[in-house]
Amino acid sequence: LGRDVQQALDGAAQLAARIYPPLLAAGGLAAALRAAALSAGIRVSVEVAPGAGYPPELAATVYLCCLEALERVEAGAQATVTVREEDEAIAFEVVGACADAALEQLRDRVEALGGRLASPPEPGRVAGSLPLSG
Repeated sequence: LGRDVQQALDGAAQLAARIYPPLLAAGGLAAALRAAALSAGIRVSVEVAPGAGYPPELAATVYLCCLEALERVEAGAQATVTVREEDEAIAFEVVGACADAALEQLRDRVEALGGRLASPPEPGRVAGSLPLSG
């Protein structure tokens, strides 16, 4: 019974870290994305403006979208994650990912914050943006 409880606790902790990793709050979006890139098991270049700080709900949404895209990069491939500010918005892009229907589930989350995912997704590219205000 103790082992089952420990496995359940470990699973809950892994799920919580995936949804909102402690590193996102402690180190910011750039650090969290770099950690996700390291654990993806592929070559990933991460470009985030130095010192960029975003509201927690925006950072979490961008992180989740990029993480989902990185999980769809084929083994042995290379990917690039770019996050930048443009036109009062935070824009994100993952190049090298397989844009597929599974990413459509993120559209509701992005749109709930007034943002958008590129539609239709381009082969090898997942991109979107979220407004920094409002």
